[in-house]
Amino acid sequence: MRVLVTRPLPAAESTARRLEAVGHQPVLLPLMQATHLPAAANAALKMPYAATILTSAETVRVLASLNGSPTDHLAIPCFCVGEATARAAEDLGFADIRVGNGTGEALAALIAATIGTRAKRPLLYLTGTPRSEGLESALRQSGIDHEAVECYRMEPIAHSAGALQDATRTGPFGAVLLYSRETASRLAILLSESGISAPSFASRYLCLSAAIADALPHDAMREVAARPDEESLFSIL
Repeated sequence: MRVLVTRPLPAAESTARRLEAVGHQPVLLPLMQATHLPAAANAALKMPYAATILTSAETVRVLASLNGSPTDHLAIPCFCVGEATARAAEDLGFADIRVGNGTGEALAALIAATIGTRAKRPLLYLTGTPRSEGLESALRQSGIDHEAVECYRMEPIAHSAGALQDATRTGPFGAVLLYSRETASRLAILLSESGISAPSFASRYLCLSAAIADALPHDAMREVAARPDEESLFSIL
């Protein structure tokens, strides 16, 4: 099956390898790209915090690019939103990793159960923009002192209207994989600009969450993974 992978590089390449391993034909069309803000991350790491919060492997890539930055953060507890982020954090050298079940709200609950409001120092949330407000809202409701530091921005890649037409010259895709609401919104815009209907572009649109699915055209055949991780997405593929 031809499967369109819309997530940013380099994550898209890892997904493509997984698709090939199970017999699919991946086509890469990243719709967003990350602009790193290493100075912001480096400045944050010089300050003392009780724990680190990570909700994206992209943040770990920012940290990996820093040269000569402090490493004290590797020893304090690191709360990761899911397994993929946790694996990236472990590879970078974080020693004390606590893993949530994939959502910001669940991660906030884990933090509250583990640390609560007892920490003498705030927690450092290294994140990007745009992002969901679920985690930060839940932390505030729990009274957990934290500081969000944006260390990357996700920005749309400029594709011509003909890019989607070229991608479907051999016929519609069997499936499109969608990992973020911003990517789904961008795809919806490109479909409209290209004059291509969602059903004629792809038979199925597989989404990590209901919020992602809601950003797609209403005539798209949308399917939502049971959990917001790639394992669940592949299970419905």
